[in-house]
Amino acid sequence: MDMNRRTFIAGTAAAAAGTLARTARAQSANGRIGVGVIGCGGRSETHIGTLLEMEKTDKTVEIVALCDIYRPRLEKKAALVGRPVRLYRDYRELLADPAVDMVTIATPDHHHGEQAIAALEAGKHVYCEKPLTHWRQWDLTRRFYEAASTSPAAFQLGAQRMSDSAFRQMKQLVKDGIIGTPLHAECGIFRTGDFGERGMPIDDPEARPGPDLDWDAFLGDAPKRPFDVSRFFRWRMYEDYAGGPVTDLYPHVLTQVIDILGVTHPSHAVATGGKYRYQEREVPDTFNMLVEYPENISIAVLGTQGSNYQGTGGRDDIRIPVIRGWDGALTIQGNDIVFIPDNLADARKERRFPIERGYNVLYLMRNLVECARTGARTLDSGPALAYHTQTALLMGMTAYREKRTAFFDPEKQEITT
Repeated sequence: MDMNRRTFIAGTAAAAAGTLARTARAQSANGRIGVGVIGCGGRSETHIGTLLEMEKTDKTVEIVALCDIYRPRLEKKAALVGRPVRLYRDYRELLADPAVDMVTIATPDHHHGEQAIAALEAGKHVYCEKPLTHWRQWDLTRRFYEAASTSPAAFQLGAQRMSDSAFRQMKQLVKDGIIGTPLHAECGIFRTGDFGERGMPIDDPEARPGPDLDWDAFLGDAPKRPFDVSRFFRWRMYEDYAGGPVTDLYPHVLTQVIDILGVTHPSHAVATGGKYRYQEREVPDTFNMLVEYPENISIAVLGTQGSNYQGTGGRDDIRIPVIRGWDGALTIQGNDIVFIPDNLADARKERRFPIERGYNVLYLMRNLVECARTGARTLDSGPALAYHTQTALLMGMTAYREKRTAFFDPEKQEITT
């Protein structure tokens, strides 16, 4: 799509003329849900590709708007859509567009919370990439949950492995009592690779703030710093905008474990780690945390970006979770969920349960759209689960940074040390 400045101005004027909807709209006049994509970096390609597939097959959604603070990326993603759509430089103007019923958020971590809250308050359904918030944004995390609890709109966190039926099946098996009283779980991610050039390329080394790049908008509530091309394009390396494994990666493994066990807020957490391999970054490359829950359940989350060996079980860079109880354990082997009885339990034998369906972002997006269309709230990765998972992750980061045990006060809804 050929873009020029007048196109931007026209789109902005159209949005400014709209008003924020305070009730969630289920679908546009043509019967499809109008979707606006906020953030046009690398992750947005998956969002746009998934939505285009749904446009073609499900015929339930239609991409109507894109937004990014960096014009070249906006133009590139507009070309990917392949037809005219409204283009915005400010996400608030996109949210004011009455044609937008739902948004997907794929911006840097420190923008997720504010943008999700604004969308929910505008009555827009939300698919938001993990993590829910930045590690320093505990108050924003609480505000998000309040907004999600009162908004008529549906919210789905993009912890895409929650679309894998294995975890829903494991949750039911635990509920049915197969492992007895749960007491311990472990999970993690092991991979090799920094967030430097290889993981986050610098699109244009000559890029500078101006009409095509809004540096102040990128900074948001982060510390005010002079423009740095590496910070803009490789933001995952810097603690102002990201947290390393604990927030960038562990939502992919801790979310399902918390859901399987049915726990909510931890009682306390400890963590260790550091920069053991990649010194150019500010965030740790290795992070290990232990989280304790009032139900006498411990969860160990282990990982490093310095080595990719998974140990006894793993899919890609994800270590297969193990859920332990008094009577045995649940884990995954190949395409089966496996129950391994405790050696002091009764004469029960190992049992296998075929996994019904693997994970796919398409399933998670379809789940949100179905809830948006019907008003149901049977979300695979909904706001309460996102809130409880993020609480544990922020407690881990707090413990790591302060080198002390982090506690959760359930009455004040506060993290303390």
